[in-house]
Amino acid sequence: MGSQEISRRETLEKHQESLKKQRDAVKYRLKKLAARQSEITKKSSVIRESIVQKYQEIQAVLEQDLRLTLSHLEMEERAAVSALDGLMEKNCSLIQEIEQDLARLSVVLEQTDVEPDTMKRVLDLLNRTDPSSVSLDEAKAEQILSLSNNLLLLVCSQTPIIKKLFRSYSSEVSLDPDTAHPKLIISPGGNSATYSDTWQQLPDPPSRFDTTLNVLSVQGFSFGRHYWEIDVTGKTYWELGVTYPTITRKGPTEDCWLGRGSESWCVEFFDGEYTAWHGGVPHQLPFTNRISRVGVLCSFPAGLVTFVEAENMTQLISFCAGTFSDQLHLAVCPGHDHNGTNAEPIVICNAASPTSDLGLESLHKSME
Repeated sequence: MGSQEISRRETLEKHQESLKKQRDAVKYRLKKLAARQSEITKKSSVIRESIVQKYQEIQAVLEQDLRLTLSHLEMEERAAVSALDGLMEKNCSLIQEIEQDLARLSVVLEQTDVEPDTMKRVLDLLNRTDPSSVSLDEAKAEQILSLSNNLLLLVCSQTPIIKKLFRSYSSEVSLDPDTAHPKLIISPGGNSATYSDTWQQLPDPPSRFDTTLNVLSVQGFSFGRHYWEIDVTGKTYWELGVTYPTITRKGPTEDCWLGRGSESWCVEFFDGEYTAWHGGVPHQLPFTNRISRVGVLCSFPAGLVTFVEAENMTQLISFCAGTFSDQLHLAVCPGHDHNGTNAEPIVICNAASPTSDLGLESLHKSME
């Protein structure tokens, strides 16, 4: 066997050994991924059970407080009814005595006056059995109603709890006028975009959309969790979502539209219907009520893009994107005039992050 053949064989063996090591490394990684998947499933189950238990405990506390409050009210009611029963019994007894006196008077007609003693007892009983002398403690009832209302307001202020959680991820963004289609007017603060029928004479950098009515945020995000709320009040046509900066900006290709390519995710409202888009695949959403504010959450740890109706936190759709491959920018499209019905701007509501009440910090950590 020649030296060249030996050298070739050694090279092949080395390559074979290298491939085996790579295969083993990939198998090991696959094993670690499966273990991580199992760990996340178990952790999610524990968190879910803990949250369910807390809600059950809250419900039990409220039910016990309701029973206690009603018990006090019922006790007072029974006392008042019992007192009135006693007074009514006294009146019935006196009526019987008066009936007896009347019977005697019918026999002895010449006695025309009621005995003074009977008259005195009647007046005395009427004074002692005044119905207004027995009443519920209305001041206490009003106080209970007031405290109950305060409790209701407190519970309402803390729910939906997911709203406080999502808003704790709020990230301030501003719209980048250098990406905006020339028919979009961007507010000086970069928080709104309005359609104009006039084509503005603007520079045409590679970043600017020239066909679709899109505009992106200046800020891009590549880790963590981020949440925005967008006000679409009064609008009849809009699109909004998140996108990689690689989204196509020029020409009539469909990839310029949000959600039509693999680089972006969006929800669209048009002709009274809501549709979610990603990779060119439409998902008809079963919502008919007009939404005023939409929430967008992107979570890099979970590889998730979620759209919600921001007032009640009703989930519109969630995309499980896996691992994001680039930065994400908020993207909005206020839409054309839609036959004169779509003049309102689309507005980004940059809510400040709330204080970490309800133990949100620990909840964040538990979800890592």
